Amino acid sequence: MELAHDYLELATPAGETIKVLRKSHPQARRLRLTVTPGGARVTYPEGTHPAQVFAFLRKHGEWLERKLDELSLGSAPPPLKPGAATVMPLRGETTRLSWRDGAYPQIEQIDDRLVLTLPRPHGKSTLPAARALLRSFLEAQIRRDVSRWLARYCPELGRAPTAVKLRPLKSLWGSLDTRDRVTLDLALALAPPAALRYVVVHELCHLRIRSHSPRFWALVEKLMPDWREQRDWLRLNGQALKAELNRLIQA
Repeated sequence: MELAHDYLELATPAGETIKVLRKSHPQARRLRLTVTPGGARVTYPEGTHPAQVFAFLRKHGEWLERKLDELSLGSAPPPLKPGAATVMPLRGETTRLSWRDGAYPQIEQIDDRLVLTLPRPHGKSTLPAARALLRSFLEAQIRRDVSRWLARYCPELGRAPTAVKLRPLKSLWGSLDTRDRVTLDLALALAPPAALRYVVVHELCHLRIRSHSPRFWALVEKLMPDWREQRDWLRLNGQALKAELNRLIQA
């Protein structure tokens, strides 16, 4: 395994190489390995010795291979099927989605997995009920973050949207209409929170400047200096996220 710019290269027993994005984080308390449709990433506290990162990846090499296989990077994910566990991206990390029987339909987040509870026997209504639960869960994830960012940025901008709507979008990540209503792509619940924040900041800045002029981008940069990194992440991973959302709530 060797360091290549911002990536670590992990050799597998089969002779293949897995590239893992490395990233330190000032608030990280431990090493963490995640897999998303865009690939694998290891985050670690600032000041961690490279040898510790190397050892951590070697220790979790088999897990990493398995997760990449489960996620089927570069190919269509398996259809959502009642009772069949699967993996999905959530807030930029890989989450296991499992099912269990119960008297009432509900969805719970337990550690790093989502659990769908649905009554037996599974019939024609089971899958639509599961999709509805997933949709409401993803909407709640976005609204929780958006409410916090509105409270942060709207006073600074001196503007606020009249409403925030969430729905699947075919190509856009967000939009602002003539009535100052913001629409966000529900697939952003699957992306890292920083990517969602970029889209929110982008649309809020349009409350002040409707065009994509240099003055607009200067305002975006003032509020979010790393906006380019988040925009590029969405460009790279966007289609995979939209496909995942379709698999989970629409297909």
